[in-house]
Order: sequence, then structure tokens, then C-alpha cells
Amino acid sequence: MGSVFDEKDFLACCGSTKFAQQMVAVGPFSTQQDAIHAARNIWFNKVDVNGWLEAFAAHPQIGQTPSRDHKSPAFAQWSKGEQSTALSTATELTLQELLEWNARYREKFGFVFLICASGRSTPEILAELKIRYQNRPIIEFEIAAQEQMKITELRLSKLFSDKADTAPAVKPLSTTNITTKAEEDRVNIIGAHLTAATRAAGAKPAHIPIRTRPPITTHVLDTSRGCPANGIEVRLEMWKDNQARPQFGETYIDGWILLGSSATDKDGRSGQLMNMVEALVPGIYRISFNTGKYNPDGFFPYVSIVFEIKESQKWDHFHVPLLLSPFSLSTYRGS
Repeated sequence: MGSVFDEKDFLACCGSTKFAQQMVAVGPFSTQQDAIHAARNIWFNKVDVNGWLEAFAAHPQIGQTPSRDHKSPAFAQWSKGEQSTALSTATELTLQELLEWNARYREKFGFVFLICASGRSTPEILAELKIRYQNRPIIEFEIAAQEQMKITELRLSKLFSDKADTAPAVKPLSTTNITTKAEEDRVNIIGAHLTAATRAAGAKPAHIPIRTRPPITTHVLDTSRGCPANGIEVRLEMWKDNQARPQFGETYIDGWILLGSSATDKDGRSGQLMNMVEALVPGIYRISFNTGKYNPDGFFPYVSIVFEIKESQKWDHFHVPLLLSPFSLSTYRGS
């Protein structure tokens, strides 16, 4: 049987009520890694914009302590601990500057500046705040959500660690030094990133969680309207010609095989574009968006993004968000 946590436990990890309720609904979790994997899926795919804003609002400004009447005492305590390095490295001058930039940020974006502050100094945080202040609101909103997920993962680790500390002592089976389960899980998470480029081709890394969503997904944000882009047709294809690779400047009629198509929902997220497979087939993929139908007066009749997945990446998840406006677009690889 896995560790059993209630809604208030998960509310301490993430200030979104819907997130906490969903975590309870899909639990209990056998391992910390299972909980983190479920948390990512819930946060990015099931919690709506209001839930994100509720989670953001639960945080105090960097440099300030949470209020005593916070709805989750554990949340407030963890938040204070995560800011300890920042507070210990702050001078009166840098703290004042941080407060001023916090106020500017909130006035521009409408929510508190969010960053996983654990182990970060005040000068580091202040520099990051100034950089992110230049972002457009729709971009910053997505970045803040990713920072919240980092904080949530850190707190889930603490939650499982605390559970292990309070569990009855068990006599070890051998005298070999054994790290705690929480430490093993943290090593596995970090190690998966550090060794991805060097592990043997095709070798399945340890502790790969069961997928809860297809390995390739997308999310479209309409920056001109400041909201998700609903109803954009999306196609996912794979290059199947083993004799040649698609090259820049060449026109191809054959070679691309349709894997699936869908349309973005009210949150700008695509439906299922491919089958739920454990390991991706390495190769070249193309994801295309019917932007001309979405905005007939826009500059782009359609947009195609071509990317390659290596042998060592076939266990990963690839999220390809598109930031769209009538005369510009941008994309990046999300998590």
C-alpha cells in the first residue's frame, strides 16, 4: 500500500484546491516518483487558469514572510524555509530593491513573482525578476506555472521524507549503508537528466513512470488576445523514408506519415495526437497548426515545426508550445 495523504497535505505542496482534490482522487502513491508524475499531469493538464492563479496567490512575495492566518500552516512554514537563503543573503538595500521590483512585477502581470527560491540568493532572484519582467504576460504566465511545478515537486519530496521520518523503525536486512527512499527518488530524478546523453542507446533507464499522456503534446497561446487559442487544427506526422532525410529547401510530397490530428480546446491544449506508447520511435517529426483558419487575417496561413527525437530521448515527454500573434510566433521545448 502506498503513502496516504489527504487534501491539506497536497494543498501545502500547491495552493490550488483543484490540484489537491485531484491528487487525493488518484492516490495513494507507492513512491514519491509516482506522486510527482501524477502531479505534473494534473497541474499542466487538469488544473485550469483559475487554479493556477489560486496557487500563485498562496505565495508571499519573495522577501516577505507568509501571513499567520494562511490557509495552510505547512505551506507557510515551507515557504519561509525556501526563502531562508534569500533572506540570509539580503542587505537592507537589496531587500528594498526586491520589494520595489516585486511591486512592479505584480502591477504588470497581476500576480506575485514566482520562482523556486530554495538555495538561491537575493541577488540571483533579483536578477531573474528583472529579466522576466520584460516578458509578455502570456509568456510569463506559463513560466510562473513551470516555477510552481518546481516548488510542488520539492514539497512533495519533503512530504514523503516527513512520512518516512514518522514511520515505525524497521530493522535493516543488512549492514550496508542504505539511503532513505526519499533520497533515492531524488537521485533518480536528477540522475535521469544527467545521464540521458551518455546512457547506452536503447537502454531503458530505471524507474520510468507509466505515461499518463501521449509522449508528444502541444499548447497554443494567442498573445494578441492574451488567452489560449481554442479550435486550432493540429496534425502530427513522422518522416518514414529510410533512404533520405528531409532537408531545408527541398519539397517533399511523400515521406511524411500522419500519426494523428486534433484541435485545441478552451485551454489551448491539443487532444491526443498519437497513441499512448511507452517508448517513442526515434526519428524526425513534424507538428503543424492550421493558423490561417483560426485567424484568416493573420500573417501565417499555417505553421509547421520539424524536430528530431534521438534514441536516448525516446523515454522523454516532448511538449511543443506555440506562442502566436497575428504577425509573429515563437516556440520552445517545454517539459
